[in-house]
Amino acid sequence: MVIKTQSDGLPVWLDPQGKPVSCLEKIKVLNENLEEIRQLAQDALEDALLMGCDETQFRRVLDELVHSLENPYPAKK
Repeated sequence: MVIKTQSDGLPVWLDPQGKPVSCLEKIKVLNENLEEIRQLAQDALEDALLMGCDETQFRRVLDELVHSLENPYPAKK
């Protein structure tokens, strides 16, 4: 799946039907959350490298962490 981005590199946030989210406040919160996650992940990567950890393994661990996140709001049937 290709993630559509804006000219500033931030994602175009989509609703479950694939339509762009239009509420500017929601977009602002999503972008701020993404930047906080990016910075925390960058800091953790730098720490791991400084402590002699393998970069590829660290990236795999982050990938597994993201894929293990659980949706607390499952779709209603």
